[in-house]
Amino acid sequence: MYPRISDFINDILGTNFILPIQSFGFFVALCFIVAYFVLAYDLKLKQAAGIFSTKKIKVKVGGPISEFDILINFALFGLLGYKLGLMFQDYTGFARNPQEAILSTDGSFLWALIFALAAGGYKLYEFLKKKKEKVKFEMQDHGIIEDLGTVFTIAFIGGILGAKVFHNLEYWDTFVKDPIGSLLSFDGLTFYGGLIVAAAGITWYIIKKNYPVLPFADSVATVLMLGYGIGRIGCQVAGDGDWGIDNTAPKPGWLSWAPDWVWSYNYPHNVLNDGIPIEGCTGDYCSVLATPVFPTPFYEVVMSLAIFAGLWLIRKRLPYWGQLMGIYLMFNGLERFFIEKIRVNSTYHIFGGEITQAEIISSVLFIGGLVLFFYATFKWKKPYVEAYQNPQKQKVDEKGE
Repeated sequence: MYPRISDFINDILGTNFILPIQSFGFFVALCFIVAYFVLAYDLKLKQAAGIFSTKKIKVKVGGPISEFDILINFALFGLLGYKLGLMFQDYTGFARNPQEAILSTDGSFLWALIFALAAGGYKLYEFLKKKKEKVKFEMQDHGIIEDLGTVFTIAFIGGILGAKVFHNLEYWDTFVKDPIGSLLSFDGLTFYGGLIVAAAGITWYIIKKNYPVLPFADSVATVLMLGYGIGRIGCQVAGDGDWGIDNTAPKPGWLSWAPDWVWSYNYPHNVLNDGIPIEGCTGDYCSVLATPVFPTPFYEVVMSLAIFAGLWLIRKRLPYWGQLMGIYLMFNGLERFFIEKIRVNSTYHIFGGEITQAEIISSVLFIGGLVLFFYATFKWKKPYVEAYQNPQKQKVDEKGE
């Protein structure tokens, strides 16, 4: 396992240095970056086809800046310098546990002052330079692409908050013992909690901006599956505890072509330091699981990317808006429901049986997807726009050829 990105680099190159970049955080960031570009690509096609309209808005393109901009720069860069000062003063300590350093009240007032004066001073220079300039405006097109940054901001904030809340509901006993530590910790994120809260926030924003919800939902469906698959790579690489139940059974013959860890893995050097000490190991992550387990994050990576590929291939072949999101919800629910059967998780006791939070939510998602697909197919019947399904034909028609 490689809890930090530098652990992987050191293993490949034989070097020995530390970067303050956790593997799980790296793949979460990569998930958002890739999702942004994939979603932007599909939305651009829909906007060009007229599915998402644009409007002209007045945008300031020149003129003086306000005193408020100076204060904001001063405050934000001061805070940045305050925290980065910890890295300048003790790089090794900061790199080994960047989360603790960032969330603590510790910092450097000297570096806070340096950063604040540098950034605030530059803004002050701009303020004096542009003080006598006339305010300039121009009319620019504004549409769903220009609002995508706000959409992802809502997704990020809502996703983190939802993931933390649902995780603490799932592990209530741990939360009660240390509520502040549980809320501020970077560990413990429940995907479905983040999905529900982020989806609610984004839906509200899309409706508020008067964009059509179903076409947007269909674009998001493929991206959600892709992002989930990339995020699970981080879980597998870091060994963050999202593994399966004990698996000591011999690898079946039909899987003889695959490496042993595909069937059963003990997650050496996992980021949680769970298990028993690794003999001769020195460093921060020197534990290995005493009993091998199912590598469920790897299985979810494979299934998620396969589902994404399927959704991407059929996204223009369905007749009605909303069908693709319905299919996504059904496949997502099925994938997660069955992986829970071999995955370690907290359980609820309901009607004499045990069920996990993810099993409950995945069942609801499957039923919701089925209902959505039914309504999209037989009730709403909002047809796809031909210009989106076949943009090349649209270009030919526009040329009159």
